[in-house]
Amino acid sequence: MEPKHTNQLAGESSPYLLQHAHNPVDWHAWSSEVLEQARQEQKPILLSIGYSACHWCHVMERESFENDEIAALMNRHFINIKVDREERPDLDQIYQSAIQLITGRAGGWPLTVFLTPDGKPFYGGTYFPPQDRFNIPGFPKVLHSIAQVFREKPDAIEESTTRIMKGLHLLSHHQPAQQVPTLEEPAQAVQALIPHMDSVHGGLRGAPKFPNTMVLSLLLRHHRSTGNQDALNPVIHTLLKMAGGGIYDHLGGGFHRYSVDEKWLVPHFEKMLYDNSQLIGLYLEAYQVTGETRFKQIVTETIGYVRREMTSPEGGFYATQDADSEGVEGKYFVWTPGEVLEILGQETGRIFCHTYDVTGPGNFEGQNILHTDQTLQAIAQEFNQTPDAIARQLETAREKLLTIREKRVPPFRDEKILTSWNALMISAATQAYMVLRNPADLEMARRGADMIYRHLQQDQRLLSVYKDGAAKLNGYLDDYAFFIAALLDLYEATFEPTYMEQADTLAQVMVDQFWNTTPGSKTSAEHGGFYFTGVDHGALITRTMTAHDHSIPSGNGIAAMDLLRLYFHGGREEYLKKAEQVLQLFGQAIIQNPFGHASLYQAVDYYQNHPKEVVLVGRKDSPEAREMLSKIHSVYCPNKTLTFLDPDQPVPPRYASSGLVNREKPGPLTVYVCQNFTCSVPLTEWAPLKALLTQSTREQ
Repeated sequence: MEPKHTNQLAGESSPYLLQHAHNPVDWHAWSSEVLEQARQEQKPILLSIGYSACHWCHVMERESFENDEIAALMNRHFINIKVDREERPDLDQIYQSAIQLITGRAGGWPLTVFLTPDGKPFYGGTYFPPQDRFNIPGFPKVLHSIAQVFREKPDAIEESTTRIMKGLHLLSHHQPAQQVPTLEEPAQAVQALIPHMDSVHGGLRGAPKFPNTMVLSLLLRHHRSTGNQDALNPVIHTLLKMAGGGIYDHLGGGFHRYSVDEKWLVPHFEKMLYDNSQLIGLYLEAYQVTGETRFKQIVTETIGYVRREMTSPEGGFYATQDADSEGVEGKYFVWTPGEVLEILGQETGRIFCHTYDVTGPGNFEGQNILHTDQTLQAIAQEFNQTPDAIARQLETAREKLLTIREKRVPPFRDEKILTSWNALMISAATQAYMVLRNPADLEMARRGADMIYRHLQQDQRLLSVYKDGAAKLNGYLDDYAFFIAALLDLYEATFEPTYMEQADTLAQVMVDQFWNTTPGSKTSAEHGGFYFTGVDHGALITRTMTAHDHSIPSGNGIAAMDLLRLYFHGGREEYLKKAEQVLQLFGQAIIQNPFGHASLYQAVDYYQNHPKEVVLVGRKDSPEAREMLSKIHSVYCPNKTLTFLDPDQPVPPRYASSGLVNREKPGPLTVYVCQNFTCSVPLTEWAPLKALLTQSTREQ
């Protein structure tokens, strides 16, 4: 049946925009043409930003954007623009910041912003209901009011936009510190965070609960530097609670976005590629520190989920999976006891229901989100079986239930491939290979990197989005910074020089495109820092520069770490200088709020403590080399570089004159560890090498 309405979004590739293509609203995608239309007609712009897996975006669409009367109001008074925040994080950054300045609260999605015809914000919010509700004015009331104010009070509009634009300008200008901050003050702040961790349920106290991956990784680093067990315990407790909670998909693997309660029980069911890639890395680090097999299992299952459900035929990784199925949030993931017993039989079904708390009353709208706080030993005792027997039955049960679940109507999957998010997943798969030594993980990472080079690179420049066989939009800082990090990870996993060369080339492009060289600016080339958009990006009302971590790390934080890693691998002083400038520029922010700047804090840690430069000399493909690398990667040593000098391969320029490689008489595999301009004696045994790698900062 032909849709009743079709608007300008019907020609877009973004799944989020296409979801609104048949609204009665006269939607447009963001473009210079539609902005010119607003200027010509002198109409305010209603800007709506969201993404395809956003539950409340769907709610607002059903309630308002599909309502003919509300749509008529929007069409009469506004130029209506719909933006996918995953495709246009540049716009999202600007207008999220504007909403925070307007409301004094954090933004979110859906984001609803009212702009002047030249794109300057003057009012907005997030979700608006169709009638007054939750102490939020109804959307029609807001539309009428904004249209009236725009017509009758231009001075008030100008005053508002002037104030907001001044605030946006200040957000992107930073007063640099005199030097790179030391670790002392941020470390005190990290120590002060520990009492705010939830000792019962894990994570930070309160609800909703987000994984806070960067903060937990920061605590692991603090433990590594200080040996403070109080920094480690909350991380381990949180990761175990998350792994047992409803935020984790116990059948298919992978994590949902967050939990609405403090117990990690009821998730917001959407799944995001960036969450899962970062959590893979965090669980790997925790596995290195503790050897906890449950953490290894979580990594394996989560990578399995991404490989099975989120990988494209070309090798790229899809962006998101929706929270809703058949219009109902969570429907795909929940169970009743009757379903479980019918599929598994009475005996195994009873064990499964006991383990994962599947009950008649349910824990989510009469049905059950799988979660568990039971140990195998306790379950085995309850059913008078051995732990191994229980483990085998539960594994088989999960496989059977997953097979049945896959026959349900699945949540919508947004099949955009985003360079930055893909780079995070490439790093995660590479790190998983290094720690767990599964060749399939390395192959997954290689294919992801190859996909970016085949489809998302033109003339040594990155593009940001790939969908339906076409790439578009100039790459953002995150695209470059995250992909350079992924290439450096691939180099240290394979020691193939191509990956290092590609990382170095992209780093030069990143500096050329994003480094602040504005003449006369207080943050001129002398102070540096990276803008989020490149020099030839389309015109925006402001050019943002931020270092704050959000759901993904800060581009400035990862870029600084990239430059430091490249310096310690290749010795190029210009990279070290620029990394120092970034860390100085945001030095005060790191000291005042290390948790909001965790990626930068990690770069400071790397810079101040100096990485352990591990150089292996021997034949790369020998059993001895493979065994030694496996042992090296088994320990948690986040500040290190890895280089392999093989007498059968070209020697990297930095080591060409070192004399470490004897091509005439190659000896046994030998390892050198250099730090603070001092190198160890040649090492051929694991025990002394392990002692050097596990040595904490305070012991050096």
